[in-house]
Amino acid sequence: MTQLPLVVGVDGSESSLTAVDWAVDEAARRGLPLRLVYACLWARYEGTAPSGSEEPLSEQALAERIVASAAARARQRSPEVRTATEIVPQEAVAALLSEGDKAFAVVTGARGRSVVRELLPGSVGQAVAARARCPVVVVRGDRAGLAGTHRRVLLGAGEPDTAGDAVRFAVQEAEARDCVLDVVRAWHRPAHESAGRPLLGRDPAHRHEREAAELLDTLLGDVTAAHPRVRVDRTVLEGHARKVLVDRSAAADLVVVGTRPRQGRPGHQLGRVAHALLHHALCPVALVPQR
Repeated sequence: MTQLPLVVGVDGSESSLTAVDWAVDEAARRGLPLRLVYACLWARYEGTAPSGSEEPLSEQALAERIVASAAARARQRSPEVRTATEIVPQEAVAALLSEGDKAFAVVTGARGRSVVRELLPGSVGQAVAARARCPVVVVRGDRAGLAGTHRRVLLGAGEPDTAGDAVRFAVQEAEARDCVLDVVRAWHRPAHESAGRPLLGRDPAHRHEREAAELLDTLLGDVTAAHPRVRVDRTVLEGHARKVLVDRSAAADLVVVGTRPRQGRPGHQLGRVAHALLHHALCPVALVPQR
């Protein structure tokens, strides 16, 4: 059976080259082919040249140089990974969405090379993640997180309607890396259940903590049973999920969260947790759509 490739959006920036490095390692771990994609209409730098070039380049020449440089970097990092390139005459988000329809996952850098100042860091990855039908990995973080030295994959356990495919992705990732899967469910008491006003003499904190632990058992049961080699650490913590996961990303090599379909609209809902991770996580972020 033909394996779906790992697709990487490249644009010649340092951020996209970091994404190439991460994707090469991921492709080697999972035995996947690599596909490097440059979208011609993403950054229109007619007459500009990459750093170190002595003369201006046409759009076509620049595109060819970018993909050739990225491919050479990928092959040098891991000659065993099958690497192909493609120059697509589309805007970046549209190109990566189209490529993602026939990909295992789409990988982007956290900051593109666009000359449009209004584009925020991660905006391409964010836009792709909101509409892609495959997982999207935005490569960002500190040196340790990018290098994969923590030996931990962090899974933010969401609601059952958003978490199933994310759980499977995270478990498989931990197995491929032969590392610990750190599964976290954050909980917090509603305002009307403050510490000074417990409901009817009961302990609401204990109830919410117990419910969070039970949800983890439900989410992980069948999936982890099918992957007995994966060591799973389960944690329930009081606090807002976005802060809990950003803090714990400092000790992770990848953080995985699920996204849910929008009601009445195409694409997937990126909530506050996903937005916080895309802008503040200290390791790469995988956004996995619930199909």
